[in-house]
Amino acid sequence: MTEPRGLFVPRIVGNEITLRDFEEGDIEAVLEASTDDAITSVTTVPPVADPRLAEEWIARQHRRAASGTGYSFAIQAGDECVGQIGLWLRDIDQGRATIGYWIRPSHRRRGHAFDALQTLCVWAWETAELHRLQLHVDPSNEASWRMAERAGFAREGLLHSWQKIGSARRDMLVYGLIRPS
Repeated sequence: MTEPRGLFVPRIVGNEITLRDFEEGDIEAVLEASTDDAITSVTTVPPVADPRLAEEWIARQHRRAASGTGYSFAIQAGDECVGQIGLWLRDIDQGRATIGYWIRPSHRRRGHAFDALQTLCVWAWETAELHRLQLHVDPSNEASWRMAERAGFAREGLLHSWQKIGSARRDMLVYGLIRPS
């Protein structure tokens, strides 16, 4: 399969959340995420709460779909953006995709990430020729790896010196989910 071009980011309804394209009004969510080192150190969210940088970040999310590199969804709960989840297609030719997510600090511990992850996985299996979904999780982020396990992802190992975070190389846990039969 060749890498898709010009992806359309659909609106996908979960149990309590909706996954959708980012909008101008989501700047507040990005600004809040910018204040959390746990988000900014492992994502492309700017590490400074600056409205211009937040607007540029949202524009980059739109370019990801336009270029075919993946889907970046705003996680909406009620009438506001509470976070982001992405399905990255760098390895689509191998039948696999990588998922990443974050929830803004003021909206954590409400089940939004779990709902978003489950919703995205169901959609991914229905719409793409994927055989494997994977996550890379900072071992110190216990809430994230527990949530991944609860969603059915299996911990497959520890990737030593996998990613540069700040000025140091960090290990990452790798989780996998295989297409259901």
